[in-house]
Amino acid sequence: MYKLPKVRILRRRNDFQRIHRLGKSYANRYLVVYVFTASGLEGKVGFAAGKKLGNAVTRNRVKRLLRECYRLNQHRLDRSYTLLLVGRKAATTEKYDVIEKAFLSLGRKAKILKG
Repeated sequence: MYKLPKVRILRRRNDFQRIHRLGKSYANRYLVVYVFTASGLEGKVGFAAGKKLGNAVTRNRVKRLLRECYRLNQHRLDRSYTLLLVGRKAATTEKYDVIEKAFLSLGRKAKILKG
């Protein structure tokens, strides 16, 4: 029902760097959300997990959790923004529901949720 098409996922290094540099950040214990308004990138999202989080398996798990949070809640988000979701160390040991709650609380804080 809720799909996340590949065309909506950021891949280019330049895009990641631009959002990181110019976007407004909101953070909690589990993740950081960068919110950016750019022409041509609206409605796109990027997922990142740095090397400090652990090995490739751990980083990929964190990115999978972030992707799933976004995918299942994208209908609640305003599409006029570009988002970059960055996992933090505490997210490596948590279950999905904790990460989702953290994501939604940051969405409210950043005012990117509809309604």
